[in-house]
Amino acid sequence: MELRQIKYFIEVAKQEHVTEAAYRLHVAQSAVSRQIAKLEDELGVELFLREGRNVKLTFAGKIFLQHIETAVQEIERAKEAVEKYLNPEVGRIRLGFPNSLATKTLPRVISAFRTQYSDVGFDFRQGSNKDLRELVESGEIDLAFVSPVPEETAEIATEVFFSEKMRVLLPSHHPLAERESIDLRELASDSFVLFRKGYDLRKLVIEACEAVNFEPYVGFESEDIYTIKGLVEAGLGVSLLPETVIVDHTPPGTVNLPVRNPDIMRTVGVIYTKVRSLPPSEKLFYDFLIGYYNRINQFSF
Repeated sequence: MELRQIKYFIEVAKQEHVTEAAYRLHVAQSAVSRQIAKLEDELGVELFLREGRNVKLTFAGKIFLQHIETAVQEIERAKEAVEKYLNPEVGRIRLGFPNSLATKTLPRVISAFRTQYSDVGFDFRQGSNKDLRELVESGEIDLAFVSPVPEETAEIATEVFFSEKMRVLLPSHHPLAERESIDLRELASDSFVLFRKGYDLRKLVIEACEAVNFEPYVGFESEDIYTIKGLVEAGLGVSLLPETVIVDHTPPGTVNLPVRNPDIMRTVGVIYTKVRSLPPSEKLFYDFLIGYYNRINQFSF
């Protein structure tokens, strides 16, 4: 069964006249008659009753028309969906990101992108670096912001956009709150508020503490950055967070200070799979990100 036969059948059913249908289809009458005959042979049933120059649908023809029109509509929707997919400026981008980039980094870059490509939509997924890597590998998303940026693998490609320092967030009544900077060893006896296990920012903090010879006591853990800030504000512990997350968004009742020892940095970038090509809209967004951060980094030096 060919789509051409189906279109001829629908037009003949609509016009109830083979000649008129052929005229509207811009083909010869004999071509229409031949394709209708082939369709009837394939189905093993007559679809039309001939009444002189006119034709009428048989009962079987009416049943077939009812179902085939729905099928053709779905085919047209599928074609439209593919056309939108192939047009990067009107598609949808499936993008993952960690909670630590949700307050500043992600909104700024999305806003900048939408000023140029206002018709592109986004489907967001949020999770840890591990969650996001699995989503990219499985094909559920095509591109993900991550921090810290992991090592590249045979399956996963990475791109680092920038690095930033981690800062200590303390309750304002903390004994060290008046300092200009902090040696991480000075917090060895404090309770820490960190991301849950599985989050790379937690691993980054623990490794930094171990580098100055202590293992932090984790009193509270969360996967939400606002919750972490709130727990520190309530005096329930201290935390280390990226500077973009706290410098302009320090909760009342807290202070943030630089760490002078050790120097703790986190990288921010994206990951995507090497197994398949980025879809058109995601490729457009990825290229935009490269240019966007190249411009920002030029003014950072």
